[in-house]
Amino acid sequence: MNDTQIDKSGKPATVSARISPAGGLDILSRNEVARLRDASGSGLHGLLRRCALATLTSGDISDDPRGMFEQYPDFDIQVLQQDRGIKIELSHAPAKAFVDGHIIRGVNELLVAVVRDIVYVSTQLEQGTFDLDDSSGITHAVFEILRNARILKPQIDPNLAVCWGGHSISRDEYEYTKLVGYQLGLRGLDICTGCGPGAMKGPMKGATIAHAKQRRRNNRYIGITEPGIIAAESPNPIVNQLVIMPDIEKRLEAFVRMGHGIIVFPGGVGTAEEILYLLGILLHPDNAGIPFPLIFTGPKQSAAYFEQIDKFLKLTLGEDVAQHYKIIVDDPIAVSHAMVRGIDKVRNHRLDNKDAFFFNWSLNIPRAFQQPFMPTHEAMRGLAIHRNRPRHELAADLRRAFSGIVAGNVKDEGVRAIEKHGPFEIDGEAEVMRALDHLLQAFVAQHRMKLPGGSAYVPCYRVLTR
Repeated sequence: MNDTQIDKSGKPATVSARISPAGGLDILSRNEVARLRDASGSGLHGLLRRCALATLTSGDISDDPRGMFEQYPDFDIQVLQQDRGIKIELSHAPAKAFVDGHIIRGVNELLVAVVRDIVYVSTQLEQGTFDLDDSSGITHAVFEILRNARILKPQIDPNLAVCWGGHSISRDEYEYTKLVGYQLGLRGLDICTGCGPGAMKGPMKGATIAHAKQRRRNNRYIGITEPGIIAAESPNPIVNQLVIMPDIEKRLEAFVRMGHGIIVFPGGVGTAEEILYLLGILLHPDNAGIPFPLIFTGPKQSAAYFEQIDKFLKLTLGEDVAQHYKIIVDDPIAVSHAMVRGIDKVRNHRLDNKDAFFFNWSLNIPRAFQQPFMPTHEAMRGLAIHRNRPRHELAADLRRAFSGIVAGNVKDEGVRAIEKHGPFEIDGEAEVMRALDHLLQAFVAQHRMKLPGGSAYVPCYRVLTR
């Protein structure tokens, strides 16, 4: 339900207010406040404004990175240093974030998470605390960001199910994600998603009902995003713990380090990127024998989707890649049983190897999966998509190809690059290119590239199939 209020001029209604942060952010240094107010190219104000507006429009269903600012062009946010702590001053903010003149508590908490993560990451980078030139250093950076956000919870048995899937899915698929979330919630599992709409919202919504039935408290509905995504996919209203990672690679690492199992619902190129990221890691020889339950599932109407994904994965990464995932169609109870059994194996493995329940230290994530990929036209054309490479290395470049398409579809810098230079070109082994082109055409035909309702989708890529 979209509860956007409209003023007499026909534009979205706005509110200006000075608010006290709700939870988790008491004080900031003068230097931190100054950086948040700095609107120059080296300052943080632009990033803060973009991410803050996304949280204030929580629940909106859109994937247009410019749409929010077209609706609220005069919006601004300032963080103010005061004797008794900080205040957040909002100008021309969406009225839907307020009720009877007071900001909604959950929206306030998401706004605080934005300020917290932007300040923390920029400060650590400025001080050189994070060693981003080293693989283990990147992992420690991910850990520190999650710890600072108070996301990591010790002394809790493994129970975090990560759910991946598209923001642009059919109604039948969305309802199915709620059914799966409900079954997971009945069995005491918490939910972590990418925090947006569609398959990121549905499992959380289903789990809330199950948790209420079980009289379960302190439930976690964790949303993990990054600056390029949050502007196009506002957090859904159920998220009660939000963390903004610096880039997509650290976001993906946070999912697999925190999660005890992953469920993949139907999606588009972003979901394919996530699948290839995880499978590439699991295919690395150093990770052999580490249990990590991975389930692909959807309603019976989505069976063909998973057949296409399965066929593409086997063609590119080998038939035995299917050993790392299970496909379950139209059976939420079977999905929940499989996930609970898989998490039990994770628990026993962590106990045997004295690894933490709240962060998977033992998983080896190669630097190729951690290094931020800038999807320029040159970088996209230079991807080495050939099957004569080690499989985990091929998976890394396939992941980058899908990541570039995501950027061209919904990230502002990617959209601008396509407008300026035309579509990305993707080249590689002929048979793989034909399979990739077929898969992407299916995504377009199934309306999985962009949310319906706007103009017809124009591909931001060109696959060179020769």
